[in-house]
Amino acid sequence: MDTEAQHVERDRSSEPSESTSAGEEDRSRSSLLSGVAAWLPGGRVTLTLLVCLVFLWAFGIFVMQPFQIPSGSMETTLRVGDRVLVNKVAYRFGAEPRRGDVVVFDGSGYFGNADYIKRVVGVGGDRVTCCDSKGWIEVNGRSVDERSLLHAGDAPSEVPFDIVVPDGSLFLLGDHRSDSRDSRDYLGAPGGGFVPVDQVIGKAQWIGWPAGHWHSLSRADVYARVPAPGGAHG
Repeated sequence: MDTEAQHVERDRSSEPSESTSAGEEDRSRSSLLSGVAAWLPGGRVTLTLLVCLVFLWAFGIFVMQPFQIPSGSMETTLRVGDRVLVNKVAYRFGAEPRRGDVVVFDGSGYFGNADYIKRVVGVGGDRVTCCDSKGWIEVNGRSVDERSLLHAGDAPSEVPFDIVVPDGSLFLLGDHRSDSRDSRDYLGAPGGGFVPVDQVIGKAQWIGWPAGHWHSLSRADVYARVPAPGGAHG
């Protein structure tokens, strides 16, 4: 008896073609959209607007969110009424804030129950002191000339300090040092004025409004030569 498997030819003429299936799916989607549009007042115009609104909502929640500057604590980098676009994915996937970045963070339990915007001066492990013989802040023994960032006439700090930033935390200061409530004001409070990295909402990437003040907020170069706690440059 022949036990070898027999090859059976199927009649492919009775099977639906891929193009036919794809066409039916396209028609199904089109019918669904047409049905939704017919149900809505205004039809397809309303549907299009709703889709755009959902997209903008999702974009703002997960990717880029605008924030309005309420005070002068970051002048002259940021002025009252400026609207900054905050990149909410900048510190995901392993990246963390670096010295010189301008960040928006949730101050609940640390600065106050609100969102704040400040500049990162120290990251986990950094020793930050003020002030050296020149009147400048030192980070890991390196003097940082912040004169290009600070509000005209401001000193780096009128309050002396010598701190070590805990791992996973940030030491944050405003550019308008004489008009900024920042990490210096909470040195003796619970948490020591340090803000955990996981409280950071995102990186302030651009000034989007007003149009005459539009520009990107790149990392401040004055911190580029600061060595990491282990000695490598950060």
